[in-house]
Amino acid sequence: MKKRIFIWIAFLAAAGWIVAGSSNVLEASTTNLTYSVFFPPTHGQSKAAVEWVKEIEKRTNGRVKINVFSGGSLTPADQTFDGVVKGISDLGMSCFAYTRGRFPVMEALDLPMGYPNGRTATHVANDFFTKFKPKELDGVKVLYIHAHGPGLLHTIKPVKSLRDLKGMKIRSTGLSAKVVEMLGAVPVAMPQGGTYEALQRGVVDGTFTPIETLKGWKQAEVIKFTTDSSGIGYTTAMFVVMNLKKWNALPKDIQDIFEAVSGQWVDVHGQTWDVSDLEGRQYTLSLGNKIIPLSKEENARWKKAVSPIIQNYMKTTDAKGLPGKSAVNEVESLIKKYGRQYK
Repeated sequence: MKKRIFIWIAFLAAAGWIVAGSSNVLEASTTNLTYSVFFPPTHGQSKAAVEWVKEIEKRTNGRVKINVFSGGSLTPADQTFDGVVKGISDLGMSCFAYTRGRFPVMEALDLPMGYPNGRTATHVANDFFTKFKPKELDGVKVLYIHAHGPGLLHTIKPVKSLRDLKGMKIRSTGLSAKVVEMLGAVPVAMPQGGTYEALQRGVVDGTFTPIETLKGWKQAEVIKFTTDSSGIGYTTAMFVVMNLKKWNALPKDIQDIFEAVSGQWVDVHGQTWDVSDLEGRQYTLSLGNKIIPLSKEENARWKKAVSPIIQNYMKTTDAKGLPGKSAVNEVESLIKKYGRQYK
């Protein structure tokens, strides 16, 4: 009898070990990832990224866990892409423009083409990437792209004409720096994170950026005027990419979930940009700041001033054996398509 009891105790202990062992195997099957986001945690785009993470975790039933590092706390904005390539982070979100010259084909998206809103810009960016799939992005898995509404001019002193802008120091990034130069001002390269202090201390006289930053980055506190230069509205395309080795290591069903959620989040980000633009406009007006519309004649002058940027991009990019003219034509076509859809 004692022998029989001993056997049952041994059996139950073994069963318990097996259950515990199975639990360990399940824990080991969870994929833990890090995600570097350059936006501050309070920003709408950072919140959209967190919701994307939650949806990935939900649809994978916890098989994927993603730890978000916002505000550039894991990798600075201009090092986020390389951080993903090198495995410092598994995922990253930042701007192509922060490493100017690194992404020559994708730079076509940032040209001053007159983007009407963020939803249009975001869908244009994703369709553009899908068509061209430039080799400059072969080193990562591109999950999706999003892009802000029209970049406008925000200054400490009022700007109603090109004459007013001449010689002013304007914070800008990527191709928007060239826009500033062609308008007669002095471009100062700087990520969004340093712009508030630079405006506050008079290091720069203004910034070229979407109006959402006036609330999202609190820049309305340190500017007084916005010049509505949407006729030459540029965007800044932003990537959400994954380390290629980590991507290839994911099971096919998990990859499919990433693809499905990312496809859905294209429009989430586009709509978020437009909501943020509206909030930025309301916020700056609530502080007593002014929005200055350009006259029809002045708007034509601004468009003429920046047109050589587009022409030069086509010429130099084509000369490198890359799509220059065709890229610009595609962007123009897509802006018309989505501009009608998302008025």
